[in-house]
Amino acid sequence: MTIIWTIVQLDRQTSDGLVTVAHWRADAVDEEHSVGSYGTVGFERGESFIAYESLTEAQVIAWVKEKLEVAEIEASLQSQINAKKYPAIATGIPW
Repeated sequence: MTIIWTIVQLDRQTSDGLVTVAHWRADAVDEEHSVGSYGTVGFERGESFIAYESLTEAQVIAWVKEKLEVAEIEASLQSQINAKKYPAIATGIPW
């Protein structure tokens, strides 16, 4: 299974570019099965400041992951993939 983290959107203050909210996605792919998770993380002004124009997606993903229970999110994605790959209930008829 491969999990890809992305930043979908950033909310920022127009006065100084301070990012206040990051909208994230974590998408899991395993062969022909895929699932995803979406959420937001809020930020407050910290001791250091990176100008909005200088931010990279990798930096913001790192900030997001610091605030989330990444292991739980990834375990949930794995569980959802497993449910698709090995369904507990099937429908149909035997003929």
